[in-house]
Amino acid sequence: MVTIFRWLVRLTVALILVSVALIALAWYFAIRSLPDYDASFRIGGIAAPVEIVRTTEDVPHIFGANDRDVFFALGLAHAQDRLFQMTVLRRAAQGRLAEIYGPGALPADDLARRLGLYRNARASVEAQDPATAEALRAYADGVNAWVEQVNLGARGRGAPEFFLYPDEIPYWEPADSLAILKLLAASSTVQMRREVLRARLSLADPARGQDVVAAPGEPAMPAYAELFPGAPVAPSERAVPRPDWTTTLAGYLSPSLGASANGFAAASERTAAAGALLANDPQFALTAPGLWYLARIELASGGVIGGTIPGIPAILSGRNTRLAWGVTPAQIDDQDLYIEEVQPGDAGRYRGASGWTEFATSRETLHVRGAEDRQITLRETENGPIIPAFHLGLANILPGGHVAALSWTGGRGDDRSMSALIGLMRAQDRRAAAQSLGDLVAPALIVTLADDQGVGQVLAGAVPQRDPAHQTLGRMPAPGWLPANRWQGVKSVAADTADLAPTHGVVASNGVQSPSQPGLGFDGGDRYRLDRLRYLINSREVHSRDSFIAAQNDIVSPAARALLPLVGADLWYTDEPAALGTPERMRQDALALLANWDGAMNEHMPEPLIYAAWMRALQTRLAQDDLGPLTDDLTELFPSFIERVYRNTGGASAWCDIRQSAPVETCTQIARQALDRALLDLSSRFGPDLASWRWGDLHYARQLHPALGDMRGMSYIVNLLQSTSGGASTVATAGYLGFGRNPWLNVSGAAYRGVYDLADPDSSVFVIATGQSGHPLSRHYDDMAELWRRGEYVGMSLDPELARAAATGITHLQPLAQ
Repeated sequence: MVTIFRWLVRLTVALILVSVALIALAWYFAIRSLPDYDASFRIGGIAAPVEIVRTTEDVPHIFGANDRDVFFALGLAHAQDRLFQMTVLRRAAQGRLAEIYGPGALPADDLARRLGLYRNARASVEAQDPATAEALRAYADGVNAWVEQVNLGARGRGAPEFFLYPDEIPYWEPADSLAILKLLAASSTVQMRREVLRARLSLADPARGQDVVAAPGEPAMPAYAELFPGAPVAPSERAVPRPDWTTTLAGYLSPSLGASANGFAAASERTAAAGALLANDPQFALTAPGLWYLARIELASGGVIGGTIPGIPAILSGRNTRLAWGVTPAQIDDQDLYIEEVQPGDAGRYRGASGWTEFATSRETLHVRGAEDRQITLRETENGPIIPAFHLGLANILPGGHVAALSWTGGRGDDRSMSALIGLMRAQDRRAAAQSLGDLVAPALIVTLADDQGVGQVLAGAVPQRDPAHQTLGRMPAPGWLPANRWQGVKSVAADTADLAPTHGVVASNGVQSPSQPGLGFDGGDRYRLDRLRYLINSREVHSRDSFIAAQNDIVSPAARALLPLVGADLWYTDEPAALGTPERMRQDALALLANWDGAMNEHMPEPLIYAAWMRALQTRLAQDDLGPLTDDLTELFPSFIERVYRNTGGASAWCDIRQSAPVETCTQIARQALDRALLDLSSRFGPDLASWRWGDLHYARQLHPALGDMRGMSYIVNLLQSTSGGASTVATAGYLGFGRNPWLNVSGAAYRGVYDLADPDSSVFVIATGQSGHPLSRHYDDMAELWRRGEYVGMSLDPELARAAATGITHLQPLAQ
């Protein structure tokens, strides 16, 4: 027995020593990939010495003798801090995620290939202007130079993720940056997804289904089933299967994911310091690392500082010495789905405008880690590529014997959008900026501008030209063989939509609203949020940087202020006081809290939680009876729908009556039942004491690492969790997951915020949602996350001496020739 015990002790000690050795070895290789910001490199690809000055927050300030060397150094800096993210974004655009992630990424790869993101990006390289072509080539050379340094210096493969997801890193090419911009454009628009939803609503309830999503003043359109006489189109019998959130974010960006932003500005006559102010906060899915990266580059035209996206060699939101700009996804209707009839007996032909026509076809191979390769056939019609039925719920709306094709402004191979964005940061005033934006195709943007002479906004991008006789005006899929439904071309609108001299000296936007110009669509930005933003901007005659910061971080829900008086109109103070502990008393206590609430979605208060749960339960109760399983796919709250019902707009109060029951229910009864349902759910989670509930207990940001975030043990290291204020309709937008046990999980928001003060440019402030580094062991991985949560910022100056004085590291690049 003694001998056995001794051997067990020896084996235990040996296992402990081996485990410690393995952990130490993993730690060693992981920290080898942390860059040394004080290093010097002799490197090819630059003509003169370059400095990369890193500030306390790891923001690179890049100084070189010429623009080419500066773009080279930006590519190197991006690769130093975000190499894995850059390669994943490139893979997402190429449709090659399954090569590292396995079969779960196949749907994303399939869609990227069918959209032709990388194919069109390669074709667009030759379309760029000479200055942009040089910037793209220099940036690619800089990325490749760092990859060479990683290989030469055994620097842990450049990022620890590469040890878990083995990956050869091909050299960066200019087409890779263009492809990431294409992916950004595809991710920013939700029109394809919204068309499918409108069609499903029409099938579920032809008479009233569009009430859920219809914009004020939107013209009527035919029932979806009527568009395809003779073809069977059955209503949905089940909800659309959802990929988990980690799979959705496997590539950081995903087509039809959606994006938004606030952009607002005040001219010098409306500011306390007599200099223009501009604020911008692009809103995307929250990831770790975040999508955005702060940088300053010194070009021949002057210094430029602000937010970049690794992989793209441009300051997308920021300022130079004379001009500030911010970008807002315009949310125009830039996509149309067409239903194409396949020729009976010949799956290779479809019904075109002039008869049966051959599909244009090609074959591609999807390589899959740990599984067999997949062969897919790409088919294309005159209207665009065929999108298979398993994407975005298309199977629920396709008539028998038909397929769906997509027309999208971004599906072009002559796209000069990168030239427009690089030209924008070189512009010295609003008019030059607006002129540069004439080349923008996708993503369509509302660009807010400010200079010493004033402020303005430009809607820039390609807009489809639709025939007024189009059967659905692009709101639902339409028969693709009818000439009236087809696009009559696309048009750049920047020159037609530039408002460079607003009457009152202020501008504000979060997307196209109630468009008067044909073709822009009907699904613009959140009108409740825009009304609140305009109130904040117009309620003051004189603004300061602090008032702009306060507006950017405003957490008052205008939707709550609009809905609660309507929904609860007949509920407040209408019953006798109930006994403690009863459902009636809980309802009365909840209503008393909401009656005195100002609508602030504060993470420390119970009222936002009660409101959000009530409205979600109410929307479900209104829709379930009429829409059936489709209700489960209404993952966002539609405040306009609830307002329409409770104002009885166009007889919409009919939604309150439950068809399956004999009595005729009133909207007041439905509101009471929904509130009781919400309170029952919340009390089961948090107990009966309403005053102890907190919005932040369910509304917290989960900034997810797409590759490692679901790995046991690793998730605690790489994911960032923190409770957050705000909501889906607040100016400080904090979007919800919308399904699962916690539908209020905060999964999207302003991953970058900037406020630019042209009266004192060096007092401009910036912040991103995580940190500059993508390395989980770096102190810069999450050092700005808490600032971002609290609505705080860091300062960034264009003064070279200030940058050097605050430097925590200076990387010196020397050309090989010296």
